[in-house]
Amino acid sequence: MDDLMVSLLGFRIFVSCIGLVGNVFLILSIIQTKFSRIKSFELFLLGLATANLVEIVIINIYDLVILQTSSTSISTGSCRLLKFISVSGEVASIFFTALISIYRYQKLRDADKRVNLSIYMDSIRSAWMLIGVCVMLSTLTTLPIFVLNPQDSGKNFTRNSSSCPPDFFQCSKDDCPMLNRIYKYLFILVCYLLPLIIVTITSWLILSVLLSQRRTVTPVVSVSGSNQLGRKTRNPKLQRSTLAVLAAMALFQVDWTLYLIFQWIFSTTDFPMWVEIELFISTSYTSISPYVYGVGNNLFSFKNFKKK
Repeated sequence: MDDLMVSLLGFRIFVSCIGLVGNVFLILSIIQTKFSRIKSFELFLLGLATANLVEIVIINIYDLVILQTSSTSISTGSCRLLKFISVSGEVASIFFTALISIYRYQKLRDADKRVNLSIYMDSIRSAWMLIGVCVMLSTLTTLPIFVLNPQDSGKNFTRNSSSCPPDFFQCSKDDCPMLNRIYKYLFILVCYLLPLIIVTITSWLILSVLLSQRRTVTPVVSVSGSNQLGRKTRNPKLQRSTLAVLAAMALFQVDWTLYLIFQWIFSTTDFPMWVEIELFISTSYTSISPYVYGVGNNLFSFKNFKKK
C-alpha cells in the first residue's frame, strides 16, 4: 500500500509539472494579445488557466507540508490558509469550466439566425463581471474552512497529519460536528455536482447543435441559375474551438464523476489512499485541460512558441 501511494504521488507530481508548463504557456499566449482585441472567451480561458495554476502550485505545497508534519510543526492558521487557497483555486477552475460550456452553447445556439450579431457574454464588461462572480463564489464557498473544526479520527492516515489534516471535511463517524456534515454536503452539491450537471447538459446541447448543422443542407444557386444542394458555410476555426471545448468538457465529466463516486464510497478513515486519489483527480483535469483548449484554439501553435 505504501509503495502504491508513493508511486501515485510521484506520478501526480509529474502530471503537475506538465500542467504547470501548460497553464503558464496558455496564460502567456493570451496576455500577449492586445486588450483591445482580446475576446471574452480568451478572458474565460485566462481565468481558468490562472485558477489551475494556483491550484497546482498550492496543492503540491500543501501536500509537501502534510508530508513534513512529522518533523515540522505547522500552525493551524497556515494549514487552513494553504487549504483555503488550494480548494478555492479548484472550485474556481470548476466554475470557469461551467462558464465556458455555457458560453460556447450560447454562441452556437441560433447562430444561423444571429449571423454576426453578438451575444450578452461577448461583451468584455460582461465577461469581467462573470469572472468576478466565479472568483467571488469560489471564495465564499471555501471561507468556512477558516472556522471549520477538523476532527481527528484516531486512526493512522499513513501521514502524520494531526496538525494539518489532509481533509477538512472528514471527521470521525462517532463524533462529527453537525457543521462539518452540513458544509461537506452543501459544498459537494454546489461546487461539484451542480457544475457537473451544467457541463453535462450543455455538452449534449452543443453536440446536438453540431449534429443538426452537419445534417442541414441549403439550396445554393449556381451561376447558370440551377439549384444545387450545398452545406451551410461554417467557420472552421469556431468548429475546432468547439471540439476542443467538448473534449475538455468530456475530461471534466470523467474526472469529477469519478471524484463524486469515490467521495460517496470511501472515506479517509477507512481508505487512506483516498487522499492521494482525490489530489490526483483534481490535478489531472487542471493539468490536461490547458493543452486541450490551447491546441483547439491555436494558442499552442509553433508560431506562438517561437514568440515565447
